[in-house]
Amino acid sequence: MPEKPLRPATVAVTSGRPKAEPDAPLNVPITMASTYVAGGDLEYGRYGNPTWTAFEDALGDLEGGRCLSFASGLAAVSTIFDLVGQGQTVVAPRHSYTGTIMQLADLESRGRVSARLVDITNTAEVVAACEDASLVWLESPTNPALEVADIPAIRAAAHEAGAYVVVDNTFATPLLQRPLEMDVDIVVHSATKYIAGHSDALMGAIVTRDAELFDVLKKRRDLIGAVPGTLEAYLALRGLRTLHLRVERAESNAKELVRRLEEHPAIGEVRYPGFGGIVSIVLAQGAMAADLLTRKTSLWIHATSLGGVESTFERRRRWASEASTIPDGLVRMSVGIEDVEDLWDDLRTSLDDLV
Repeated sequence: MPEKPLRPATVAVTSGRPKAEPDAPLNVPITMASTYVAGGDLEYGRYGNPTWTAFEDALGDLEGGRCLSFASGLAAVSTIFDLVGQGQTVVAPRHSYTGTIMQLADLESRGRVSARLVDITNTAEVVAACEDASLVWLESPTNPALEVADIPAIRAAAHEAGAYVVVDNTFATPLLQRPLEMDVDIVVHSATKYIAGHSDALMGAIVTRDAELFDVLKKRRDLIGAVPGTLEAYLALRGLRTLHLRVERAESNAKELVRRLEEHPAIGEVRYPGFGGIVSIVLAQGAMAADLLTRKTSLWIHATSLGGVESTFERRRRWASEASTIPDGLVRMSVGIEDVEDLWDDLRTSLDDLV
């Protein structure tokens, strides 16, 4: 009788562990090595590391594929864009992580690719844009507009055109969305965010079920050298062990805050896809009110990253690289795992002063 598959929370805790033997450590040790004795599979520190492998096994099992870890999320993004041939077309959401959009703009300015930015909520528009594409890049939910894509419909159109389909799953995590089960080709993460989860490690990851694609991406990583630090891989794996608990608490807090924020007169709009721990609000009085909010709280931390145990927020248009179609008064909120009543008291006090 086949073994029953483990549920995601159990996979997060158990995958990537050493074999359980007497006196064996429960956790994979940090292997600080740039050089290995010849004759094995590793050979050199740029090609692999046992600590990376443990992290890759765990995240790969959670996403349902094989994982490669990278020095950062953008290192993973740039490796994927290397799959696109000279002058070929990349379709991407107009509202995406600014690092992704800036990489595409840089590649287009040098004649490397043609970037076609679309409204990801308009499925017909995206499907039409896929017609001659080489790669279709999806975020769902998008950053910071929190728009949700029809992944199966877009994937079908992209594959019909012969394009790769990539989903940035940083916001949803493999606990809330598993794009490989929708037959996409590649999942990418900024593991800096929810995967590591403690605002102390910079890492990226790619996951795929395609063995040939995995080998191509692995060779690109080896050649470019965009490999993670060993300590960072160790921290990311340690963070991954509690991913299910952190996501569950952050999502619970986010849903309750959304309910209350929708009733506050200082808020013009609340954007929430119905899952996860990221909420975007648009202040009724615009950019100045949004800036004031981010300066007045005591628990909520004004910071540009997200996905940690602490609650952070920022007005996204303070960055010149943010899309002009994002409202000036939009504040992206990364809801943490603190007590929701304390989070609300801190927000409400500041919001009341803006009415």
